[in-house]
Formats: sequence, C-alpha cells, structure tokens
Amino acid sequence: MTEPRPRHLLLAASAFAVLMTAACGGTTIDDAEEEENSGPTGTADPDAEIPEGLKIDFLPKQLNNPYSDIVNAGGANAVEELNGEFTERGGTEPTADSQVEYINAASQAGSDVIVIAANDPDAVCPSLDQARDNGAAIVGYDSDANCTDIFVNQSSDELIGRTLVEMISEQIGGEGTFAILSATPNATNQNSWIAAMEEVLTEEEYADLELVDTVYGNDDDLQSFQEMQGLMQSHPDLDGVVSPTTVGIAAAARYISDSEYKGEVAITGLGTPNQMREFVKDDTVEAFALWNPEELGYLAGYAGASLKAGRITGAEGESFTAGDLGEFIVEEDGEIVLGPPTVFDADNIDDFDF
Repeated sequence: MTEPRPRHLLLAASAFAVLMTAACGGTTIDDAEEEENSGPTGTADPDAEIPEGLKIDFLPKQLNNPYSDIVNAGGANAVEELNGEFTERGGTEPTADSQVEYINAASQAGSDVIVIAANDPDAVCPSLDQARDNGAAIVGYDSDANCTDIFVNQSSDELIGRTLVEMISEQIGGEGTFAILSATPNATNQNSWIAAMEEVLTEEEYADLELVDTVYGNDDDLQSFQEMQGLMQSHPDLDGVVSPTTVGIAAAARYISDSEYKGEVAITGLGTPNQMREFVKDDTVEAFALWNPEELGYLAGYAGASLKAGRITGAEGESFTAGDLGEFIVEEDGEIVLGPPTVFDADNIDDFDF
C-alpha cells in the first residue's frame, strides 16, 4: 500500500463526543486587514496571523446527513478555536442546483471562506468563481469541484480504492462477483474512488474478482435500500457489495440483515462505527472503513482560515498547522490529505464513538 503523506492524525482509539456547538463571533476585520488577507494570491507567509471574525461557511452535499453532521461539527470546532463565525448552509437534496443557491447566499453575506462538498464538479463553479471575486477563499472538502483553491481530501483516492478492494476480496475469499452501491452519479469523490478500485482490480492479485454492476442510491436511505434490493434481484448469485457512502452501506446492511442473504453476501464500504455497530455485532458486516469525519471538518476549517490569511496559497510544498491535528503539507494540485482510512471490525469497533 502507498505510504501516507506526512501528517499528524489524532484518531484516538477511545470514545469521543461530537461537539455540535456553533462557533462564536469575533472582532470584525478592518479594511486594511481584509486587503492584506484577501485570499490565495501572491507568496505564502507561514507566520501570517489569522484574524478573528472570519466568516467561514460550510456547504455539505446535503443537510440532515449523519456523516455530514459529524464532519461539519468538526468544522465548527475549528472555527470556534479561531474565534471566527461558523455557518452551515445547504438543502436537504444532494443536487448542484440546491448548492448554487446557498453559495450565492454565502457570497452575499460576505463569507470569507466557503468550504464545499460539491455535488457536481462543474455546475457549482460559476457561483464559486463569483464568490471568489467577492473575496471568498474556496475550499473543497470530501468531494471536490474543478474550481476550488485547495481541496481537503479525507484520504487519497488510491488508498481508499485499494482499501475497498482489499476488504471485499478478503471477505469473499479472493474470488467471485460484487457490485457497487454508490451515492449520486456525479459525486466526484465516489467516482474517483470507484475509478481507483477499477485500477486496483486490474492487478493480477485480483484477477478472480469481477465487478458486475454499479447502482446509485443518491445518498437517500430508502432509495439506497431499494437499490440494494434491486441488485439482489438482478444478481441473485452476487457474492458481495461495496458501498463507498455512509448512507448506502447502512441501507445495504439493513436489507441483508433481515434477508435470506445474510451470511451469504458480504457488505463492506465506508461507514461510521455508530451506524454500523449493530450490523457488525449481528454478523451481517465483517469489516468496513472510514477516516475520522470530525477531523476532516476540523482540518478543512483550519485550511480555509490559513488560505484566507495567506499562510498558504495552495502551492505544492506549503505547510501549515491545523490546531490539535498538527502540521500538514499541501500536495500536488492543491490537495491536503487527512490520512489513510481506518478499518473497523468486531475487535475494535467499540473503541470508537462517532
């Protein structure tokens, strides 16, 4: 497996509470400071002071998604530590049209930093470009757009894709058929991970694994459940399903746990320990993976503030400190990587609480 990029990842093997407290406000930036700290232009100054009162908006793919709630709680913690103003914006449907509305609202409200998990890599860009023209630094997190200044990636595509293939291979004995239950057809992160999986599957070690179908539950619980049901109707001899989305894997596991396929069809992918614990305990799911979602939001908050303050510009090789997580390095194409995913199973799942 590729070695992880330099970072300090505090994924403690103990329970922790997700803090949902919104950040408090701070001192308003005066005109001189705003001119000096106007975003990712010029040469980085690692010692530049992050001003209080930065308005930092988080736009997840959709609201009321358990995973996004945890990620954005981490972002709120970071903004609070920075004495900034945290705002969460978004709709209940994972669509680009919905996000455009809230990007425009953030821009009109004078946002200093917009942190977005894009539902489409291109459709949101005209609004993001306009927000940048209005002074906002643009940060992608979880799912990137083609017009962000930097992208905070939960892990590298290769690491995630390889981990997903390794898990399904191990769980179905190294041979057989499997399908993918993804989120939306245009989700950049899902598509990148699937592409990475397909690349790994070309390796000789996985010659006996066959990906037979990819379906989309649109990150909706009921639709994902129905897509899982449809997969088993279309492929009754299926050996396993990989769902690289927290909504999808929980819906797939719920379907299998109460069906004739329990113990016969392996379910794995990306999920949170709290949502998947019951399915691990009842032997529906052997193992799954994820990064620490709270730390992803926390890192995105610090990265956005550092970008706006001029500590980084998005150039490869720049470094900055992200609070308690320590130092991170900007990689190629403005990417900042949190770290490799953690695999959860019956032996360690009770060590985590998120």
